[in-house]
Amino acid sequence: MLYYFLTQFSHQFIFFNLFNYLTFRSGGAIMTALVIAFAIGTPLIRKLKSLQGEGQPIRDDGPETHFKKRGTPTMGGALILISFGISTLLWARLDNPYVWICLLVIFGFAAVGFFDDYAKLTKRSHNGIPGKLRLLIKSVIALIAAWLVVHYSQNPEIATGLALPFFKNSVVQMGFLYYFFAAFVMVGTANAVNITDGLDGLAIGPVMIALGCFGIIIYLVSNAVFANYLQLHFVRGSGEVAVLCGALIGASLGFLWYNAPPAMVFMGDTGSLSAGGALGIMAVIAKHEIVLAVIGGLFVMETLSVMIQVVSFKLTGKRVFKMAPIHHHFEKLGWAETTVVMRFWIIAIILALVGLSTLKLR
Repeated sequence: MLYYFLTQFSHQFIFFNLFNYLTFRSGGAIMTALVIAFAIGTPLIRKLKSLQGEGQPIRDDGPETHFKKRGTPTMGGALILISFGISTLLWARLDNPYVWICLLVIFGFAAVGFFDDYAKLTKRSHNGIPGKLRLLIKSVIALIAAWLVVHYSQNPEIATGLALPFFKNSVVQMGFLYYFFAAFVMVGTANAVNITDGLDGLAIGPVMIALGCFGIIIYLVSNAVFANYLQLHFVRGSGEVAVLCGALIGASLGFLWYNAPPAMVFMGDTGSLSAGGALGIMAVIAKHEIVLAVIGGLFVMETLSVMIQVVSFKLTGKRVFKMAPIHHHFEKLGWAETTVVMRFWIIAIILALVGLSTLKLR
């Protein structure tokens, strides 16, 4: 909104010309979302606590240190979504289709997470809505988003192609299979972030790190000069997604203020599914789906630990880890929760740097 309202005065007041720049609007989106999160955080958490009573159900088979978290409210993702949504409407250009596609995925996945959280609270159980139903709804949303990305692409030569890192201008044309691949990226990333969200501050930190990386990547691939210099695929019109990255980083920072140990509120599926979906759709738009697996390698590691645990137990009756996901394994080994969180953040930063290095290693 601010872009349309203020840029028309740029010829009279040179300051308003700043609103033409993605970097300025991305920075504005970060600060706006952060301020909104700080402003509404305490009353929102108080309201969630009064509505939920006992708060998020705590697993009886989990680490004993988690029992003291009883009564902590969930659905804290609402704090992220409100701050992000308002900031996006203020700072992004709303005539850009990629903006609305991202919002479709983020708020669509958030709705699935909300109903799942609500079901868990009302049942006082870890089992929300059936897993197959959740997967079906997310897959439908992701397929629609994938079709829209291809439909509105201004680069038909790469619209349904998979870009390969480390190779110059290399694209594997996937045809109609690309829609299913893109949907898999979105749904898979959402589920991976959801699995990672098990300790105070554990998921939101790596999410912000990955968002920062994709903010840089999207800014570069949306600029023909930078894209050509780095030999990346130029994705015309994708730059506005960098503003959304900024808004989501600011909102996540605000949420972390309340989610830092000991957490005043949990993200819940409302937040984790929407955050993961955001990373997935941004990677698809930027044509960096494979790089997402590197930058978000921590989420991959968490997901693989669950898969390995399940397969091992079904085939041999034995568990590889003391508890899955793997962050609980280290808790069972005696690591303090904050130690696990900080060390996993370090891993996320290292993987992010490796992922960013693919921009030049070609």
